[in-house]
Amino acid sequence: MKLKSLLTNQKLTKEFYNQNVLEVARNLPGKIFVVKNRNQILAGVIVEVEAYSMLGDKASHSYNGKTVRNTSMFSGGGVLYVYSSYGIHFCANIVTGEINSGDAVLLRAIEPIYGVNQMVINRFGKEIISNNLFKNLTNGPGKICSAFGIDKKNDGIDLSKNHIFIVENSELRDFELVESTRIGITKSTDLPWRFYIKNSQNILNK
Repeated sequence: MKLKSLLTNQKLTKEFYNQNVLEVARNLPGKIFVVKNRNQILAGVIVEVEAYSMLGDKASHSYNGKTVRNTSMFSGGGVLYVYSSYGIHFCANIVTGEINSGDAVLLRAIEPIYGVNQMVINRFGKEIISNNLFKNLTNGPGKICSAFGIDKKNDGIDLSKNHIFIVENSELRDFELVESTRIGITKSTDLPWRFYIKNSQNILNK
């Protein structure tokens, strides 16, 4: 996708983010995640997500209510919730619903489409050439944040602004969306709240 085409795609609206968390989660795959720093633009197609809800979901950070860590989950749809996982890496989530809903969608995998060289530098500190590099660059929540330069300072950022945002995909082709149970958790494991694009090379543990 050319940069001009990318930047003319419509940003997702507040109305989109204010929907039920499962509705947002089902419709995020195929959309384009963008991080813009001055003249540097990094972008990729969202191919895997997981929904987390305050109601009846023991795996959600919001299950036991608002804390200092999860405050952004209660800010209403259209902001970014970033948390540190085991003090090792960061994970980015798209907050959904009305204020105090406590719901969010975790970004699990993205297919890079623009600024790939910078993503590689962000992750590894230097350019690395590898046959498996492209599909392993952003196929995990921590890898996404590392490649896109996202950390705790981005927690609570408004996705309607011009730094971090999501746009429609004008070049989207038909794809099959797979629904499954979430992975890497030990609570509420029966909920089928994981959604990913079938046959994407960036999906782990299909």
